[in-house]
Amino acid sequence: VQLVESGGGLAQPGGSLRLSCAASGFTDKTYAMSWARQAPGKGREWVAGIDEDEHGTDYADAVTGRFTLSRDNAKNTLYLHMSSLNTDDPAIYSCARWHGWVLDYWGQGTQVTVSS
Repeated sequence: VQLVESGGGLAQPGGSLRLSCAASGFTDKTYAMSWARQAPGKGREWVAGIDEDEHGTDYADAVTGRFTLSRDNAKNTLYLHMSSLNTDDPAIYSCARWHGWVLDYWGQGTQVTVSS
């Protein structure tokens, strides 16, 4: 099982980025997935989740209305579109797979920086 994030980088305040998470090694079925982030000196924070059939999404209050989570099961890829980025958003963003009630596999993460 492998999860590989991409799309991080530098954005200006108010700007946008789209993160991707490419999944491989588990094509037998689809799984619910989530994104989480960890800023320097802080604990990991859950950001958003999506169920296995692409219809149900949920977001942390801090990103509701600004971030949109989607997936393309045909491409085994998860996307996190982030807009209206602010100074609370810089962190390493990682995707993870749900197995039951546990996030059992994590990617290595992609860095998001917000600065003018």
